This record gives sequence, structure tokens and C-alpha cells, in this order.
Amino acid sequence: MPVYLDHAATTPISGPALAALTSELSRSGNPSSLHGSGRRARAVVEQSRETLAAAAGAHPSEVIFTSGGTEADNLALKGLFWSRRDADPVRKRILVSSVEHAAVQDTAAWLEKHEGAEVVWLPVDDDGVLRLDALAAELNGDRSSTGAGADSVALISVMWANNEVGSIAPIAEIVALAAEYGIPVHSDAVQAFGSVPVDFSASGLAAMSISAHKIGGPVGIGALLLGRAVKLVPVQHGGGQERDVRSGTLDTASIAAFAAAAADVVGHLPEESGRLAALRDALISGVRAAVPDAVLRGVDPALRPEGRLPGNAHFTFPGCEGDSLLFLLDMAGIESSTGSACTAGVPRPSHVLLAMGITEEAARGAQRFSLGHTSTPTDVEQCVAVLPQAYARAKQAGMASHVSSIETAGSKSRNAGTAHAPVSAPLSQSGVGK
Repeated sequence: MPVYLDHAATTPISGPALAALTSELSRSGNPSSLHGSGRRARAVVEQSRETLAAAAGAHPSEVIFTSGGTEADNLALKGLFWSRRDADPVRKRILVSSVEHAAVQDTAAWLEKHEGAEVVWLPVDDDGVLRLDALAAELNGDRSSTGAGADSVALISVMWANNEVGSIAPIAEIVALAAEYGIPVHSDAVQAFGSVPVDFSASGLAAMSISAHKIGGPVGIGALLLGRAVKLVPVQHGGGQERDVRSGTLDTASIAAFAAAAADVVGHLPEESGRLAALRDALISGVRAAVPDAVLRGVDPALRPEGRLPGNAHFTFPGCEGDSLLFLLDMAGIESSTGSACTAGVPRPSHVLLAMGITEEAARGAQRFSLGHTSTPTDVEQCVAVLPQAYARAKQAGMASHVSSIETAGSKSRNAGTAHAPVSAPLSQSGVGK
């Protein structure tokens, strides 16, 4: 059996989720139907909604079921932008961190191209954490890059925890800054929910995206947590399900499994987070000892343990392509991920690493190891054992000759000597799963 170290992409379904899924798949009934089978399915959906809401610190009415994190992100950004712009045409700016997942950055870029939005890509520090001074400057018209202040901002979107390097954003501080101006904040919490404590109500967020298959649930189901007072324009229309925000027949079986997975993972969060953090730290120490040239990216948990996801260890390996290292590790029985995407055979560095100020050459040697509920100390030992030889072979293969000229929010602002310039959308990456 291979050692699976790609839980950030998707994690194996948990026992409680599998039991709920298979139980409901054996039954029938549309939860919108009025007969007995429909009412039974509706009861399962609403009970699951309550369970999920309790796990995420939300009111049941705030849970809007979607097909996953990507749809939830699209619904949040498009719906909030349209609602805010319709209420005041001046509100055209969307403030987005430069290290967002493609589900957010591509949605923002689409709104800029097709709906007249003005997207400002906020820079991050060397650890991939949003710079609060840059956000404050954009909200203050006297110091913003365009001279436009908070009155022109439709919404802010910052992911709770980065899917590549695992750094955790200062959500409380971001929301506090936005609250001074009454600006709604959305957070993609797909990586954070189930890994660190997440409380939607306490956060003050207007909207938050979560996904089932990151926490032991099935693929194809997620949710947007949407404040009860938050107005949002629907993206799709139909039967009016889910507060008339997201129409479509509800997937009772997947919803039940999502709720079961959430209750299970949150119920065991303190001990499981501690267990995974210990494995992560052992993996980091092992990699550093086995390959001294490897560089940990993101917040160093030895310095600030609360600043990094407990299951994330992300490194760059100099002198090799991340894809080459990934395939060599795979041949040795270790399944990991790379922060790079490959389009038409052309290696491209991660936009997250570039935004952190890392050079293109260094960024191309990225490798993400992510732990989950099936991970064991033996998994860590086996990874560390095969890594030196895999790295040596990848390094011997060398770097691809292509040199890209990609610019991101982080690299542009660094090169220009300013932290707050609104720039074009960072390159979307397909190499790291949502």
C-alpha cells in the first residue's frame, strides 16, 4: 500500500460518513416532495443541517448546501458583489489576498472581466500571511493605491488557511478592519474547517466556504455559511431551495455524510490536531535532516505553532522540478503533491510561493506533504527514508529550460517598491487540489 500524504487534496472517507452515506443511498425520496418519502428525506436534510451548523458555529438557517468549496466560493463572491454593487454602483472594488485558491482568484478575475469589478490583490508576507497594513491602506482612501477608499469596496475575501503552505490568516483582525466600514468579508475555510477551531458566528464573517471531502466526507458536497442578515444575489435559479439562494434538488445522502463527518472531526479536533501536529513536526525534522538543502515554506511551527495547519509540511527542494520529485516519490510509494501546475508541458511555479517573494527557480521545486486521519508515524518514517534518493535523482534530472515571466500581486508590488498596487489576477494553479 502506498503512503498517502496528500490529505489536503482529499482525505479518505471516515467511518461515520460512510455509514451515513450508504444508509441514505439505500432509500429514496426528494426532500422537496410532500409525500412520506419526501418528508423523511427532508427530516434527514434538516437534522444534518443542524449538525453541520453546530460543528461550524453557525445557525442552521445560515447553512447553504452547495456542490463543494468551488461553488461556495463562486456563490459568495458573485452574489455579494452583485448585491453590494446593485445597492450602490460605486462599490466595485473586491479586495482579495494574492494567495487564494483558483476558485476565488478566478472568480474575482471573471467579475473584473465581465462585470466591471476592480480587483485589488493584497500582498502577503514571507510566510504567505496577509499583510494587514496593506488591507488598511486600501480601506483608507488617502493611502490606497488608487485613491479610492472603503466606500468603493464591495467585499473582501481572504482564505482562512492557505491550501499550499498551510499558513493561517488573521481572520479576526481582517474582520475587525472591515467592520469599521461595514464591508462584508468572505473566507474560504475549506482547509481550515476540521483542522483548526472554526466558529462562523464568533468570526464575524459574512460568508464562509467549507467542503466535505477535506474532512472525511464524500466528494461533491459542500456549504456556504451565510449570515442571516447578509443579502446575496443567486448565481443559479430554479426551485428556490436553500433560502432561494441556491436552487437545485438536495443530495440527501451526501448531506447526511457531510454532517456525520463534520460531527466526527470536530468532536475529536483537540486530540487529533495535537496528533497531526506531532507527526508534522517529526516530518519537518526528518526532511531537514535527510535533505539539508530543503527549505520549509510558510509559518515555522517551532516559532509560531498556532500559525500553521497541523497537517501541513511544505518544502522547496533546490535544483529540481517539483513534478519530477513527485513522480519519483510516487514510484517509491509516497503520494504527495506539488505547488506547481503544468500546462502544455511547461512547468510553472506556484503563484502562492511567488507572492511570498520566492524566486521562480526556487518555487519550481515545491513539494507539499499533508497528513490526515489515516496518517501514522510509520508513514512519516517511510517518507523520510526514500526522500534523499528521490531528491538526488530529481536533482540529477535538473530543471526544465523554460523560464516563465509570471507576475503576481506579491512579485509586482515587491518589484515596484509598493505594497498596495492593484494588479492583474495571479496565475491559476491546477497542481494543488481545493
